[in-house]
Amino acid sequence: MNPFTVEEMNLLSIYRGETKEEVTEKIAFALSFMDPDMRELAKRTVKKVNSLSDQEFAALSIDSADEI
Repeated sequence: MNPFTVEEMNLLSIYRGETKEEVTEKIAFALSFMDPDMRELAKRTVKKVNSLSDQEFAALSIDSADEI
């Protein structure tokens, strides 16, 4: 089951990476450039990514909503 919302999946598709560490580093780097609402979305997304095992993350199909 995919624990992410459409908005969170879109964010993950923007900051795509091979590992969950790579994705969370990319998002963390961009936080200072985000408005407060986007920053909250990003923090929530990072928290969910970090709760996944490496295998669960690797199994995610990360596509933006317009690619589905």
